[in-house]
Amino acid sequence: MKQHLWIDGKTIETNSYYELKSPYSGENLAEVSLAEAEHVQLAILAAERAFIKWKEAPAYFRAEILENVVSLLKQQKEECARIIAKEAAKPIKTARAEVERTIMTYLFAAQEARRIHGETIPLDAAPGGENRVTYTIREPIGVIAAITPFNFPMNLVAHKVGPALAAGNTVVLKPASQTPLSAYKMAELFHEAGLPSGVLNVVTGSGQIVGDVVMKNDRIKMITFTGSPSVGKYIKENAGLKRVTLELGSNSALIIDEKTKIDAIIPRVVTGAFSFQGQVCISIQRIYVHQSLFQSFVEAFVQETEKLKIGDPLDEETDLSAMISKMDVKRAKSWVEEAVANGAKVAYGSQAGARMMKPTILLNVPREEKISCQEAFAPVVHVNSFEQFEDAIDEVNNSDFGLQAGVYTSNLPHAFQAIKQLNVGGVMINDIPTFRVDHMPYGGVKLSGMGREGIKYAIEEMTEVKLVSFKL
Repeated sequence: MKQHLWIDGKTIETNSYYELKSPYSGENLAEVSLAEAEHVQLAILAAERAFIKWKEAPAYFRAEILENVVSLLKQQKEECARIIAKEAAKPIKTARAEVERTIMTYLFAAQEARRIHGETIPLDAAPGGENRVTYTIREPIGVIAAITPFNFPMNLVAHKVGPALAAGNTVVLKPASQTPLSAYKMAELFHEAGLPSGVLNVVTGSGQIVGDVVMKNDRIKMITFTGSPSVGKYIKENAGLKRVTLELGSNSALIIDEKTKIDAIIPRVVTGAFSFQGQVCISIQRIYVHQSLFQSFVEAFVQETEKLKIGDPLDEETDLSAMISKMDVKRAKSWVEEAVANGAKVAYGSQAGARMMKPTILLNVPREEKISCQEAFAPVVHVNSFEQFEDAIDEVNNSDFGLQAGVYTSNLPHAFQAIKQLNVGGVMINDIPTFRVDHMPYGGVKLSGMGREGIKYAIEEMTEVKLVSFKL
């Protein structure tokens, strides 16, 4: 099967294609177009032309298009889940959960499309502002370039495309090279839903080629990117005056305070640490447990982790499957080996094949080890103990990242201390940092990025405020 570009409502063939292979089996899934700079320019021009009419489309029409997509997704849930499972090696039951979230994300986008509004401003609060009626309106900013990662190939596309279209913007979408089929499937569904040609365009290929074009082209008014800090920093430094939102990952931490009921939280912690092979921006990577609970927590954590099944992503019983690439397996394994060489202890796992890595639990990892201070994006978590709650907060904050953190505690002052002192974008009290629902504000500080997703909050990023004042 050949997968062509989607530009201006039609497929576009290219001179070159690459083989898309299954991370699990290595089988060839498709031949995918490699866009050249001229194709990206063509997509941008199509989006700019479409913006002229799309920005004038009434809110109810934009909402109805998104509602049509929701309906189509509901009808084709299993097909979409299988696409995700095959191209990302995401276990099928986890892929189904992603499709359900994608449906919810577009539904939220449809709802928000109907309630984009400004505010009235009492200018007579200042001398000289008397006898005026003043208000603001929100207007779409134009063509948005959306660059998405492999780990949530449908839902993270929805978090960029949904609010962009709801607000009246047009989109040039560059999905991850390993997971383009999910994005092309969404383009197909939007076309079937009645989206005008050119409003959504999908280009695949080299991130450098596509990225350089969208950064340099003045027709692009905003870049929304989810990916690595190094690429995010490059985009920020080279995007000129374009608006930029960046979601750049983390090494998310969980604090387990004294008197926490371990048995009640263990299944949740295992899910947060190892779901989709740990390839989640807010996957639990660091756990800090009060010393009074350390031994019992480790024993229960290992016991629950042992129940996880590794295998074919299409197997209904599979909990973990292949990592996205062989290189990522090698990298994660080398980080574990370095930590062990420097004093860490393996409580469970650490074995790895060419494509898969056993869920791994390390104990007492020094804070300067890569597996602690960098983003692992692998099924690896470390558990350290603390004596004073302040020490745990210091450990969490001792990071270049700051996306989300979790705190289990029955001590109310400790909860509010964590809320105030943790330097992250989101604090989850009595839950794991991996918690996310699709209408909440989501984003981080430090190397975790800038700007917020979550449909309402993304729309604020993707619109301009215009002031209107009538002098009476």
